[in-house]
Amino acid sequence: MGNNMATYNKYKSFLFIVRKFKVTEPVPPQDLKEEFQKFTGGGSYMSVKQFHRFLVEHQGEENYTLLDSNKIVEKILQNRKTSQESFQFDQNREQEIILDELFFFLLHDDSNGPLKTEVHHDMGAPLSHYFIYTGHNSYLTGNQISSDCSEEPIVKALKQGVRVIELDLWPTYNKDKIKVDHGWTLTNPVSVIKCLESIKEYAFVASQYPVIITIEDHLTKDLQDKFAAMATETFGEMLYYPETDCLTEFPSPESLKNRVIISTKPPKECPESNRIKDNGNCSMLHESESSDEESWGKESSDSSGNEVETEGTNGSDRDEREASAFRCGHKSYHECLPDYKRIITIHNRKLKGSLKDKLRTDGELRRLSWSETTLEKATESHGTDILRFTQKNILRVYPRAMRVQSTNFKPHIGWMYGAQMVAFNMQGHGKSLWLMQGMFRANGGCGYVKKPQILMQELQCENEFDPATIQSAKKTLKVKLYTTLGWSLDFSPTHFDKCSPPDFYAKIRIVGMPGDVAKKKTKVIMDNWFPVWDEEFVFSLNVPELALLLIQVKDKDQGKDDFAGQTCLPVSELKLGFRSVPLYNRKGEKFNSVKLLMRFQIE
Repeated sequence: MGNNMATYNKYKSFLFIVRKFKVTEPVPPQDLKEEFQKFTGGGSYMSVKQFHRFLVEHQGEENYTLLDSNKIVEKILQNRKTSQESFQFDQNREQEIILDELFFFLLHDDSNGPLKTEVHHDMGAPLSHYFIYTGHNSYLTGNQISSDCSEEPIVKALKQGVRVIELDLWPTYNKDKIKVDHGWTLTNPVSVIKCLESIKEYAFVASQYPVIITIEDHLTKDLQDKFAAMATETFGEMLYYPETDCLTEFPSPESLKNRVIISTKPPKECPESNRIKDNGNCSMLHESESSDEESWGKESSDSSGNEVETEGTNGSDRDEREASAFRCGHKSYHECLPDYKRIITIHNRKLKGSLKDKLRTDGELRRLSWSETTLEKATESHGTDILRFTQKNILRVYPRAMRVQSTNFKPHIGWMYGAQMVAFNMQGHGKSLWLMQGMFRANGGCGYVKKPQILMQELQCENEFDPATIQSAKKTLKVKLYTTLGWSLDFSPTHFDKCSPPDFYAKIRIVGMPGDVAKKKTKVIMDNWFPVWDEEFVFSLNVPELALLLIQVKDKDQGKDDFAGQTCLPVSELKLGFRSVPLYNRKGEKFNSVKLLMRFQIE
């Protein structure tokens, strides 16, 4: 930048003819020039104080102090010393920066990213008030039928900030040990202790907020007790379970920092145990309950307009449990491990009857687990009931059984009705997973995102909630895409085209509530590793709190266009002004060098 010496890309074409393409690196856009002139009073240099005003007033960095701004300028000046050939400047103006240096900082520096990097949502509300980063069949390495089970995908998910890990527990062949496996498939199992130890080691690498283990339980009574002993001995004081079965609200993420909690269907109580527990403070559910978890290849149909059954089974009903065999007295923690039912914090229960009965909000707190298909059917007639349910209880939504290749569904199907656990196949790549990754870049990437108030407000009337017709305070989002760089560093010269530089264009989408969905596209910049689009797009939003900005860059081809990079950003978290936006590959892994220069404005 600032270097006028022409360089060229050389490509061999047909008949070994060498074609030259002039390389024109991006220069500061006109908008930035105008802002520079505004804050410098028309001068050629920007002082520390002027730079500080620019960061606070234009970039919205209200928490920056003058000392913070001075440190950034010192960093820019340090870069100046190592690359003096790139800039023309007066050696006597050492505490001031020029336009090219400001442009270089805005485009390159990680501190100028589009999102806040710290946790800033209220973390003191009950768990039911948050969207939670949730994995599905977290132990699978690939497809849903024949891939290996391993602790490695669990480790990878936790490192990425996933907060809900699913384990399917089965007896081994001789029924004396526990394995983690995807039942009725050709997958190879992994031992449960490996999974638990991996969760313990990596649970809080990416976030301090609680890890929830959701269990699909196919164990006998004896193996349930064995699992309870394993879990308590492995996690020790990390394992949280409540003092009482009668929670009036779930604990908060803040109160559960660095804790592990378990969610599954509680074992059935025997009649004697029911009589003991029924003390007038907490009513027992006596009806038979089939599990809400999925089992491979089994999907139920909607038998009537008033009832939508959950899909699958959790194995056959086990023997009813007797009262706890552990009589503590004055024994120590290690001498008196809690039994299986005792360690379950979030109970996975469904009620009998119509769909409205299943969504009752009175009685004990619980979790429901529905497939994407079940949720779609239920929203057609019971959207308001679902939203009321998720304001206090927890709804988990998982991919339908036919997603053999570990693909995923559109996550907004769950989020717009308040579903906290939209469970995804983290080993499956594609647009749906990009949206999931984008949502949980919010709130410092801690894995918990506070639900917007529009999903928590009291609903008086039946069928009052309809995401398609929501009207709230409208916002206008302006997105301007200037330029990009880094592809020539991260890719070989012939990665996109063998005979010429790539022909880049960008697709910009809003994904969110039905009324907010929109698509835009830039022009194609031919034969250039450093495309300059300089295009602005305007989006009108009803519910910006649930809107995601999805950006894809592609190389135009005669056939199918080549993927060049993507990112997904939560609109409500966007930092204003000129921002350096890193791009990611198909798997959601950040490229080393590829970045876009963009500007965000919200009115």
